[in-house]
Amino acid sequence: MDVRVGDVLTMKKKHPCGADKFLVLRSGMDFRIRCEGCGREFMTPRLKCEKNIKAISRPDT
Repeated sequence: MDVRVGDVLTMKKKHPCGADKFLVLRSGMDFRIRCEGCGREFMTPRLKCEKNIKAISRPDT
């Protein structure tokens, strides 16, 4: 799956704050993502994150 820095991921499961959109800050073996609702940043393993992705939206460049 091609996930790049700056992409917004829509996940199958929601964050405890209620938001389901996350901004990708870093990609590699782990993803650093930021919740669009509360702004919390966290690292998650790539495989776990990719299983949970519903949609990827990219900014128009």
